[in-house]
Amino acid sequence: MKNTPTKSELEILQVLWKLGPSTVRQVNDEVNKERDVKYTSTLKLMQIMIEKEILERDDSQMKHVYKPIEEEQKTKGHMLNNFVKNFYGGSASKLIMQLTGNKKTSEKELREIKEILTRLEEDNSSTDR
Repeated sequence: MKNTPTKSELEILQVLWKLGPSTVRQVNDEVNKERDVKYTSTLKLMQIMIEKEILERDDSQMKHVYKPIEEEQKTKGHMLNNFVKNFYGGSASKLIMQLTGNKKTSEKELREIKEILTRLEEDNSSTDR
């Protein structure tokens, strides 16, 4: 991803990932369920997101329809990689230690983490062959 979305841009992306391609009105209505945002503010932000190549607009219809250029998982992956790089020196294990050390980790969460680690180990051992 060329440009990391801001918090407000991420809010718009979350709406578009949930609803699929949408008009500014649809996005603004959804955002307004959480907080009061003017239509013109949403429109301007979405125009900026087009310039930043985060969104694309289909203007073949009377109402312009917007959609994210990248899929949700790819965008979140880029953002997470940047976060781990900037805050934990690129160390995923330091991030996990921080996450599990800051709060009481439930038995369910620990099982899920163990399952993920087991899958990663299996994937790594199959690629080592």
